[in-house]
Amino acid sequence: MTSSRRRPAAPAGTAVAYIRCSTEEQAASGAGLAAQRAAIEAAAARHGWIVTEWHADEGVSGTKTTEQRPGLAAALEAVHTGRAAVLVFAKLDRLSRNYRHAVNLVEDAEEHGLAFYACDGTVDMTTPTGRFQTRMWLSIAALERDQISERTRAALAARKAAGVRLGRPSTLPADVVARIVAAKAEGKSLRAIAAALTADAVPTAQGGKAWHASTVRAVLVGQDAAKLTA
Repeated sequence: MTSSRRRPAAPAGTAVAYIRCSTEEQAASGAGLAAQRAAIEAAAARHGWIVTEWHADEGVSGTKTTEQRPGLAAALEAVHTGRAAVLVFAKLDRLSRNYRHAVNLVEDAEEHGLAFYACDGTVDMTTPTGRFQTRMWLSIAALERDQISERTRAALAARKAAGVRLGRPSTLPADVVARIVAAKAEGKSLRAIAAALTADAVPTAQGGKAWHASTVRAVLVGQDAAKLTA
C-alpha cells in the first residue's frame, strides 16, 4: 500500500466499493453481498458517484487483518493510489469487526486525506461535517471501550479481594481465551463475539462448531480470563 502523502489526485466523483461477508453471514438477511451492493449503488446514485471498481471478500471474517483480506487490500490500494476518490462500504463492520483495526484504517485515511463512506452513516469522510462526526463517533466508542474494561477489572479485583474463586480453569487454548477477553474489552457484545468465533470455525471447549452468548460468558467468568484482566 502506498504511504506517500503525495498520492495522485483521484478523478472527481469516482468511488471504489468494498463488500464482505463471512460464511455464516452469507445466508443472513441484509448481510449478504447482494444487499451490500444494493446499498452502495443507492448511495452512489444519491451522491452522484461513479463506482469504477468493486472488491469483495466472500466467506471471510471481518476480524481478519488487511493482509488476510485481498479484497480489502485492493480497495484500499485503489484510494491510496488515486484511482478512486472515495472508498464506499455498506456498514462499518463490513470494513472490520475488530475495533482497533477499524480505528487504524480510519485514522490512516484521515492522515492521508482519504475519504471513507459507510452507507449506514457511521463513517462519512467526504465532507468537513462528516469528518468531524466520524472523529466524535470514534472517540465515544473508545471511551466506552475503556470504561467497560475498567469496570471489568474493578469488579474482578473486588471479587478476588473478597476471596471469591473466579470460575473454573478453561480447556480452551490460551489464544482463544485472550481473543475473547480482548473483544469484550473493546466493547463487543457477547453475541457478536460468538458470531465471530463461529465464523472463524474456532472450536468451543467441548469441540463444538457453534458459539453462543452463554458460551462466551462462561469463558469470561473463568479463571483463565480472570488472569488476563488482573
